[in-house]
Amino acid sequence: MQIGYVVYRLLNFYEMLIFVQVLLSWFVSSGNKFVVDVYGALSTLVDPFVNLFRRFIPPLAGLDWSPFIAILVLQLVQRLVL
Repeated sequence: MQIGYVVYRLLNFYEMLIFVQVLLSWFVSSGNKFVVDVYGALSTLVDPFVNLFRRFIPPLAGLDWSPFIAILVLQLVQRLVL
């Protein structure tokens, strides 16, 4: 049960990274160096997983829905772990 809890918390943390990256994507164009640097670091961590969904889910109405689907998949895996 301990390993399941650790995996659950790691998946939860990864969800938060995806969410923060989405929020920062709104502010990257502001030119703030700190925001651009954090966004780039998060992209390195998050994009490999989110890109799995970007291949199959086209943007609808100008919005990229793949991070939302990625978070839903992570939540489904969390429920299976515990």
